[in-house]
Amino acid sequence: MKKVNQESQSPLSFLKNLLIARWRSLLLLLIGVYLPLQVFEILTVKIWENQASLPWDVPILLAVHSTANPQLDVLAMALAIIGMPWTAIPILGAIALILLLQKRWRSLAYLLTTSLGSTIINRTAKELMHRVRPQLWQSIAPESSFAFPSGHAMTSITLVAILLFLTWASSWRWLVLTLGSLYIIAIAWCRLYLGVHFPSDILAGWMVALGWTIGVSLIIKPYITTVKSIDSELPKDETTLLPEERKLLNKE
Repeated sequence: MKKVNQESQSPLSFLKNLLIARWRSLLLLLIGVYLPLQVFEILTVKIWENQASLPWDVPILLAVHSTANPQLDVLAMALAIIGMPWTAIPILGAIALILLLQKRWRSLAYLLTTSLGSTIINRTAKELMHRVRPQLWQSIAPESSFAFPSGHAMTSITLVAILLFLTWASSWRWLVLTLGSLYIIAIAWCRLYLGVHFPSDILAGWMVALGWTIGVSLIIKPYITTVKSIDSELPKDETTLLPEERKLLNKE
């Protein structure tokens, strides 16, 4: 028994048990937070140094523009309106109201933190980078604000991430993941088709929004739920703090 206790208290044993217990969170931190933010940093540095488009920006834009026709013009214009950050406000507002009425505080905190943070990050990055829009052809839906990173790309990722985490404990997550992926790709296509964003703007928006939404989820943990009881009470974890959260508050 003494030998077992000594092994369990040794630093190597503790580290091994910690990694085994938290390997999923660590993997998600690496793939979902570090790598996207690293890609965003590389794009930012490259654009800052060159003050122009990256080598693959213009060829991709021209390839997308070569498919232009009146039917696609209508589709691109509709998607541009659907994907606007302002369009997401009533959708997120309705979801927030439902969460408020259901007293799902953890999910509501995730929605507010993620959406507001994504907006602040986008506006701050645009003002710092001052990257102008592509001017390869006359767009049918011109934009006057700065381009990097794409607000439409960040909004689409943020909205889908919120819906995905809120439905993570149900079978709806697969439908949200499938339709959400198509929505994200469609919004990105319309921005390229309209000629108002470089591909690097889209990729940067995806990466920083992905890192932000997943990073916030690791802190707030909106996907944590418990099985409802027979009397249909709300999941306990939605209205109470987790044990580690209580410990932090007690220390303060």
